[in-house]
Amino acid sequence: MSIHSSNRSTQTLHVYRADLIRVINGANLGDSLSFADELMPDDVYRLSPLAATTKLRVVTAGNPPFKLATDSDLGQEGADLHLDCCVTFMSSKGETIECLILVETDSDCNVARVYSLPLGVMTPNAEYVLVGVDTDTALQRFAQVACVSFTGGTMITMANGAQRPIEELQVGDRVLTRDDGPQEIRWLGHHTARAVGAFAPILIREGTLNNIRDLLVSPDHRLFIYQRNDEIGAGRSEILVRARHLVNDKSVLPVTGGFIDYYQMLFDSHQIIYAEGIAAESMLVDTRTQAALPEDLDEKLGELIPGHRRSGFGELEVQETLLTRPDAADLLRKSSTG
Repeated sequence: MSIHSSNRSTQTLHVYRADLIRVINGANLGDSLSFADELMPDDVYRLSPLAATTKLRVVTAGNPPFKLATDSDLGQEGADLHLDCCVTFMSSKGETIECLILVETDSDCNVARVYSLPLGVMTPNAEYVLVGVDTDTALQRFAQVACVSFTGGTMITMANGAQRPIEELQVGDRVLTRDDGPQEIRWLGHHTARAVGAFAPILIREGTLNNIRDLLVSPDHRLFIYQRNDEIGAGRSEILVRARHLVNDKSVLPVTGGFIDYYQMLFDSHQIIYAEGIAAESMLVDTRTQAALPEDLDEKLGELIPGHRRSGFGELEVQETLLTRPDAADLLRKSSTG
């Protein structure tokens, strides 16, 4: 069952074509990276020295297959895209890197193209040993990439005004929301990820957006800003901006290396809450993120959180083109303080 059977989301994935990742030693010598049934553990792959990721635009649903969007740089518009498996490579430095394998099929259900969605950083011309193939958790890993998450230690404003670290919160605790006052937490999620690639968090230094301490969030986490003056030309006073669109490598920058604890917070409806003193969104359940929820909760979604289908925040999001300037964060701070 899906509460979003009629609500599909379009997502941009940065993928490698499978023919750019080939076996240089092993049972499948010379073959390109493929789907699970054709993979052999211990094969050694090399990423082409000319390799670069390409944008794959995908219309997601609660369960694959997905569909390729009209404006995708790769593939055939409208073709089915299957989420086949999650593979794990080990680099020559002993680091593990996960990739999701996506398979495009034609109208006769034959394999047309294979793509690799890296969840870490892969280096052109480097060698990687295939050490794992998992067909059970690929959908969950895909959903975790899309989930907006706070990191361990983030201070959340509670209903009584107190500040508590997110890892100490429990289901049923009441959190202050911008639009609906105190609201009870319905579910708290947690996973640990390597802080690289799609999972590297974004650091917003203290004071950058009038935050009272450093704020560390997932790259696509959206922050709410009320502009007293429209400094960036958004055409409205209330806006949402993605953390990664503000990166300037000074006051806003990715933090890579090691592991990071990510936490998700779910309410009856999509909310704007307060983290380190600034407004930020809670988890939104849609066709991209639904698989990150445990099965027992997913079965109750139709009754528990109908408010997520009616989220009105999407229209507030500012497109990246308005933020591609090194002083974007400074302008937003000024706009919110008058």
